[in-house]
Amino acid sequence: MDDGNGGERTAAPELRTLQQKVAYMVERTFPGQRVSGRAFAELVRERGGALSHSYFSNILAGKVTHPSEDILKALGLGFGVDWRFFKEESEVVDDVVAGLQFLAKRRTGEISGLAGRGVDDAGLPAELLEFALSLLKEAQGDGPSDRPAQAGGSR
Repeated sequence: MDDGNGGERTAAPELRTLQQKVAYMVERTFPGQRVSGRAFAELVRERGGALSHSYFSNILAGKVTHPSEDILKALGLGFGVDWRFFKEESEVVDDVVAGLQFLAKRRTGEISGLAGRGVDDAGLPAELLEFALSLLKEAQGDGPSDRPAQAGGSR
């Protein structure tokens, strides 16, 4: 397949499992280097996260397949990517579909405000609060016309 620059584009590697995704990110983030679990755990700690070296090693060995969101966020910090990259594909698809449905309903007026149900003492998660604030900011402008139109696609 041509990459548009006269070269061949290689097929994307299969990245279905957490182990495959983490191994891929190790290769891409630290090319030609052998990164120990301790070094990666220290990098995560320096960036404000928490991940034990043994847990990271277990992920690379394929022993951990369904970690908590906190672990996925720590991996994202360590590799400098969005933590959702490490989620199972079906979860990401569900999140994207739910977000698109929400935006469509907001734009058609079916949703005109936000209310927090079941919010505990910690309040809204930072990501949800940031998203809600971005919607409010958009609503204060000219609405969806502030953004360029995007073509729809199929899955």
